[in-house]
Amino acid sequence: MLKPGVYEKDKINFTTIMKDLLKSKQPEDVGAVLTFQGITRRSGEDDQVVKMIEMESYEEPANKMIRKICEEVEEKYSVNSVLIYHLIGKFKVGEPLVFVVVTGKTRSKSIPALEEAIYRYKTEPALWKKEIYSDGSNQWISHA
Repeated sequence: MLKPGVYEKDKINFTTIMKDLLKSKQPEDVGAVLTFQGITRRSGEDDQVVKMIEMESYEEPANKMIRKICEEVEEKYSVNSVLIYHLIGKFKVGEPLVFVVVTGKTRSKSIPALEEAIYRYKTEPALWKKEIYSDGSNQWISHA
């Protein structure tokens, strides 16, 4: 299984990751597989119209933090696995840029684990987003 972390756009495929996970031998107590896929949206900061975004990262520290988030969320909620994959590069509106997977015994533990993993990847790793607006202006946003 591919390690959680930051990857260049077009270097990994979220569908392939999910297929590989479902094909892999899961513990018999897994009863929930939850996913979240974040996509580039049209509305940006101050409701400006986004044409595209650029994602950048300090990859080594970001990868360490993403893996730490996965481990801590797994432990806190007693779920089997938490996987976060964040892409960097240029993205048009509607293109996927992040994929989060949680596997666990029950949905009652897995849903809050997924929510925390999403919140934390948006605030903790060294990731930055540049929104490029339809009027040609742009703005860097400190966290994705």
